[in-house]
Amino acid sequence: MTKTLKAGDQVAWDTPQGTTKGKVVKKQTSATQIKGHKVAATKDDPQYIVESAKSGKTAAHKPDELRKVS
Repeated sequence: MTKTLKAGDQVAWDTPQGTTKGKVVKKQTSATQIKGHKVAATKDDPQYIVESAKSGKTAAHKPDELRKVS
């Protein structure tokens, strides 16, 4: 089952440095680039653009990489 997240949802994800928290900026359903990195999102395989609470930087993550937090 695919996760459904919406803009503003608080999420956490794992990084080599540990767990990072942030918020969903938007659901990406088309190919785009973030800081020169290709995001291969499609309607059938969307990714979420998230903003780190600590650094303020944005990144794209697949739904399975994100955990909704309260």
